[in-house]
Amino acid sequence: MSNLKNNVILGEDDFRMLKQYAESFPSSVKESEMSLSYELNRAIVVENDELPAHSIRLNSYVRVRELTTNKEMEFYIVMPALADIKQKKISVLTPMGAALIGLCKGETVEWKMPAGMKKFEVLDVIQTHE
Repeated sequence: MSNLKNNVILGEDDFRMLKQYAESFPSSVKESEMSLSYELNRAIVVENDELPAHSIRLNSYVRVRELTTNKEMEFYIVMPALADIKQKKISVLTPMGAALIGLCKGETVEWKMPAGMKKFEVLDVIQTHE
């Protein structure tokens, strides 16, 4: 199960950049239900200035809570070349990044992580301009 209940809302710039990146993946990766390609294919694309204020986009600072453990995590979602775990920057291609891109503050998502299915709530989203 993924975040089918939630709309994935992306701005035109993020969508274009991510779509171009995702098209280079092998077809087995593209077809996985829990992949960035899957999320892009079901995304609602809007003009950049029409994005909801608390929607997760590239370079967003995000704070989430894993609902089973109540553990909170915070990080930035970035393109793969900018990922740096020491700076709390995770790639949009990671399971967590792909699960969260396009969601909004207050939404929850269930996603397959390396440790199994996890459910997260988006606690906060802050836009950064890098």
